[in-house]
Amino acid sequence: MERKTALITGAAKGIGKATALALAQAGYDIIVNYHSDRAGALQVCQAAESMGVQAFPVYADLARTDDIRRMYEEIFARFSRLHVLVNNAGVSDEVYFLDATEEHFDKVTAVDWKGLFFCAQYAARGMIAAGISGVIINVTSNQAEGCWPRATIYGPTKAAVSKFTKNAAMELAPHGVRMVAVAPGYTDIGWPADSHLREAEKLLPLRRFAQPAEIAKAIVYLASQDASYMTGSVLTIDGGATLPVVACNDFVK
Repeated sequence: MERKTALITGAAKGIGKATALALAQAGYDIIVNYHSDRAGALQVCQAAESMGVQAFPVYADLARTDDIRRMYEEIFARFSRLHVLVNNAGVSDEVYFLDATEEHFDKVTAVDWKGLFFCAQYAARGMIAAGISGVIINVTSNQAEGCWPRATIYGPTKAAVSKFTKNAAMELAPHGVRMVAVAPGYTDIGWPADSHLREAEKLLPLRRFAQPAEIAKAIVYLASQDASYMTGSVLTIDGGATLPVVACNDFVK
């Protein structure tokens, strides 16, 4: 039986790393995209190979469409077929609306929106050409729905990803390609103990942040045949952070 192949963008650390290793554990050959952390990408590949699968690191700056095109040329030359894309890479440049500049805007949207869009397009074209019923999984955020300070670029960008997931899923369905998304909330990717982000933990209904492996398990499920009737769906995994007014109710202490 042919082993399936998965590309995970931004896979040198955090949710991307956890997802790459979870997919390797599930038997996928993996392509580990990275931008600045080659050492981290190589470590992920070594860990995956110890599970008996093939792993291939590939550099690309996803803000550049030429890099995306070259990355896919490398992937299809090496594996010829791609079954799963996890569009995980992203940046979050926190800035208040009144302080935001064009540089801030372009930095976030170039990767989180434009890069994700064209990564999905190249993957879908390859899947359709090969006759593969593939899966594209976009990592959006609960900030697509909820509102946080200093996220007036990041939040709307993630909302665009959620909407894109639905529209593209409709167009890809006749080709047998599914597109879904996960919307994580606060996920512990190694923030320092004194990070201001840590202050949010006690306000969450479940009183803790997600672990990257928890998000990764959901992604592996969405990629599997168990989720074969899901397309256009956005799965929120945020510990209840976006439940209406829960954090303000008297019983939440």
